[in-house]
Order: sequence, then structure tokens, then C-alpha cells
Amino acid sequence: MKSSPPVIGLTIGDPCGIGPEIIARALTVFKPSEFNVSVRLIGSAAGFAPGKLSRRSAAAALAALNESARLIRGGEIHAVVNAPVCKKNLAQIGFNFPGQTEFYAHAFGLADHEVTMTMQSEKLRVALVSTHCSLSAAVKMLTPALIVTHAERTLTLLKKMDVARPRLAVCGLNPHAGEGGLFGDEERKIVQPAVARLRKKFGLTVSGPLPADTVFNHAIAGKFDAVLCLYHDQGLIPFKLLAFEEGVNLTLGLPFWRSSPDHGTAADIAGKNLASAESLIAALTLTAKLLNR
Repeated sequence: MKSSPPVIGLTIGDPCGIGPEIIARALTVFKPSEFNVSVRLIGSAAGFAPGKLSRRSAAAALAALNESARLIRGGEIHAVVNAPVCKKNLAQIGFNFPGQTEFYAHAFGLADHEVTMTMQSEKLRVALVSTHCSLSAAVKMLTPALIVTHAERTLTLLKKMDVARPRLAVCGLNPHAGEGGLFGDEERKIVQPAVARLRKKFGLTVSGPLPADTVFNHAIAGKFDAVLCLYHDQGLIPFKLLAFEEGVNLTLGLPFWRSSPDHGTAADIAGKNLASAESLIAALTLTAKLLNR
């Protein structure tokens, strides 16, 4: 008896943002049957006006997130793709997480550091050691063990994506990766020990600490398969500059695949038929491919 295809749960996001329209557009392009999956829409935009973000629309977005977690636990869906939410509005209704990544970590009993936020595109892949926190907090939490943990998850993902011998670059924290200690000693005290541990396990496929002002050029030229960045903007600024319309936010460490577009709710253009669905299409496609590996 033929088994049913795995199901991707697609949450509506904030129903007053661009989520509903990019979902409608994406589902005319993305063909689940081509990837042996099906898609289950979670949430509804009925009764909401585009561009009018509110506490009520935030509550609808949160209800969809909670429903997706329930469906995962019950085995009714097997992966999740999230349309964008408005973090500010969610905070106003008691959502105590910096983003959807941290929501799912908590929902499945994981600490923030037990999941890794990555950004995926054909041009560049980045992974983050810290995500939605202040820069000062990101520096304070940085340890060799934390770098190793996120690097290992990233290397495991690359192998699942058929990169036989993944090459990972690890960024330095300071300008010019500290310039030999002239601009800070975090590289010597924290990053170098982490890279040494990773090389002991994975060999010379791990490089670093490397200056963040040049490493992305090397990555897009094909020298590295991914770049591990030590804080949010170190990775997200170059990534969104290069791949804003087709980038995918993919969470590692959860007991299921979870992804989302790399942009926000864009309430200013909601309902005007201006929003691109490319990032959502890419998220659905990547999630479907991973489900079938």
C-alpha cells in the first residue's frame, strides 16, 4: 500500500501583511506533486484588510504558529514553512520570543542555542552563532563551544544537501579578524580554539577566523560552501544584499524542517500586488527537497 506523501504546513503569517498574497502566488508556481509532498495551509486571511496590522492580526498569526506546533506533534504535518509575522505586534499580545525561530525552539523544549538560524540561496549560505539579541549580548555569549555547536550543525546540513566535502569559513569578530590582536583578542581567545576543535574533527575544510570584510567575496566565488557568522548582522547584511528576493531562512536543530522567506510583512505594499513570492517559493522548494532526503 502506497504511503501518503509528507505534508508541509504553511502558516499564513500576519494576515494583514503580504503573506496571503505571496502564498496565493507561490502555490500557482510551486507544484507539490513534483516533489512528492503536499501542502496544508494553516490560518486564514478572511476578515482582514491588507496593510492594517493590528493586535487582532497578530493574534491570528500566533494562532497559526501554535496550530502548526500542534500538528507537528500529532504527526499531521512533517515540516513547516512560515509566511512573515510582525514581531512588534506579536510582542504587544504577549509573544515572548524574538522571532519564529525561537518560538519553535521553546515549543519543542529547546534552548535558543540548541537551534541554528541559517540563510540559504544559490549565491551564498550563512549560519549564525547568535540571532535576535543586542550586539553586546551576542559578544558576551560567544564561546568556543557555541561556535563548534553551530558549525557542526551547518556542516551536517551541507552533507545532507549533497556537498560531499563541505568547506566552512568561520568569521572573526573584530575588524580584519582582530589584526593579530591590535583590534581585539576575541579571535585568539574564542574563535581560534573553536576552529582548532573543528579541524581536529573535520580537517582543513574549516577555515578561520577570517575577516568579515573579505570572506563573503571568497564564498560567492566558490571557495567556501557556507560562512559561519558570529552575530546577526554580520551574516544578514551581505546575504540580503545578494539574495533578498530568493533567500530562505532555514532553522537547524529542530526535530523537523522549518523555513521561511528572508523578508518581513511589508505592510506598506500589502494588497498592491507588488510583493515578490520568490523567497517563499524557494522556501517551499528547499523544504520539500529536504523532506525527501
